[in-house]
Formats: sequence, C-alpha cells, structure tokens
Amino acid sequence: MQEILKKIQADHWVVMGILNVTPDSFSDGGKFSKVDNALRHALQMQEDGAEVIDIGGESTRPGASVVSLAEELERVIPVIEKLRDNTDVAISIDTSKPEVMQAAIEAGASMVNDVNALQTEGAVEVCARYQASVCLMHKQGTPQTMQDKPQYDDVVVEVKQYLTKRASFCIEAGISKDKIILDPGFGFGKNLKNNLSLLKEMKQFCALGYPVLVGVSRKSMFGQLLERDVEERLVASISAAVIAYYKGARFFRVHDVAETCDALKLCAAVG
Repeated sequence: MQEILKKIQADHWVVMGILNVTPDSFSDGGKFSKVDNALRHALQMQEDGAEVIDIGGESTRPGASVVSLAEELERVIPVIEKLRDNTDVAISIDTSKPEVMQAAIEAGASMVNDVNALQTEGAVEVCARYQASVCLMHKQGTPQTMQDKPQYDDVVVEVKQYLTKRASFCIEAGISKDKIILDPGFGFGKNLKNNLSLLKEMKQFCALGYPVLVGVSRKSMFGQLLERDVEERLVASISAAVIAYYKGARFFRVHDVAETCDALKLCAAVG
C-alpha cells in the first residue's frame, strides 16, 4: 500500500474498486455476498485497473442497520483470505470496528478505510500497532440519522477542521503521516448543496498535505440533482471524478472501474 500512496503523492491517479459483501448496500447489495462471487468481481476490477480493492461487510448507506461483530467478520475475512491467496492487489478493509481491522490486517489487508475516522475505542491503537495505512472520513451523525437534517455554518471549513484534527490525533498516536489519507465524506451527513460545495472546493482539501480519497460513485446526490436511479448514475459519477481530478484529487473509490480508469487516463494525457 505504501507504494500506491507514493504514487499518488507523485501526482499519479489510483482507483480503488468497491467490493461490498453485504445484503443491503445502496448500489450492489447482495451481489457479492458469496465468497466466489466476491473473488471473481475483485479480480475483474483489478483487471479493469483497480490497484486497491476496498472490502466492506457493513453497509453505511443512510438508514443502514448495525451489523454484529461476528457477522461482519464472517462476511469479510473469508473474502480477504481468498483474495490474498489469488492476487497481490492491495486490500483495504472498510470498517469502524477495531476487532475487524485487526483480523483483516492479519488476513492480508494493508489499509483501513473508516467512515468514523478511527474514533471507536481501540481503532487508532490497532492501526498504529500494525502500521496500516488509514483513510479518515468525515461524517455528521450516524448512518441511521445522518441524512435527517445536516447542518453546517460552512461545510468546507468544518470538514477541513475535522479531518486535520483527526489526522493530527492519529500522528500523535503513532501512525505515520505518510500513511494517512483524507476523505471529505460525500453523502455522509451532507445535503446536495453541501456535496457540491465539497466538490467545488476540492483544491482546499488537496492542499492539506495528505492524499484525498474521493468517493462519489453512484451517490444519491446525482439522484437528487439529475433525477437518476442508481443504475443510471455512471455519467455523473465519472464527471464528478474528472472534476475532482482537475482540482487535485488522485485517489478515487468507485464501482465502475474500467470506465473511470478510461476517463482518468484521458485526464492524465491531457494534463
């Protein structure tokens, strides 16, 4: 994972493919809950250009139900082990539970992608002990409540302050700065106006001195803006990735890997 972060810091783009092994994720819930299906999809995403596979066993969509520790482990660990046996692609674990972080790292993951920015008790300690790369995301509220009525005085300023504070806390806890990635958290406790503001001001996040992960793929913001269902949001998702690229972002978490890679190859060629 460290080589991938060095690549991003050297101004090269990287795509992270989303692998939800859940029954209720907003876009692909239930499609990859079986290990063999998950493996095939992960390998296809790698072939399509994904350099990181992000595996999640608990949906964080608005209104999602909480998953027990045992169930989350049962969903993700066999997939990580199977994937590690078949490829050397970088693996990220999408979780907020320190027990899942530790088990995933021991099974072959090298990155922790946490919507809770390592605030759960014990999470920072696990990542520091294993020297895992970490992605710290901003959200307001919980998945059960975050879209009720998001409120900000200035969403860009507040998200920046939160992320820099969390990054500093992690560094003080023993996580190397060069292992930290920041994610503004599109759609996590933000309305359409908030999300558009984050995208418009992406340069401000990229100026903080950390790689920035952009996760806008198939998000509900496109449904609200364009009146498109989930399966009709490809063009908007890629357009947003291109906008973010030209504002400095180089790390993209997506469902549609091949199409996003094509767009980013063109961006890089044009310069």
